Amino acid sequence: MNMKRTFGAILTILGIIGLIYSGITIINHSGQATSIVVVAIIALLFFFSGISLVRTTKDEV
Repeated sequence: MNMKRTFGAILTILGIIGLIYSGITIINHSGQATSIVVVAIIALLFFFSGISLVRTTKDEV
């Protein structure tokens, strides 16, 4: 497996975890609005950069 593809998968999983965490925090009203927004933005960046790394990396033999 390619190293970039593995790193992309890790970034994608971290992004999903961050989005779930920020969603739970919003539902429970247990955090400051600015911290929730910062976590959500970082999670979105991780998610989309991971997806693009996985998608654009070509498999080599």
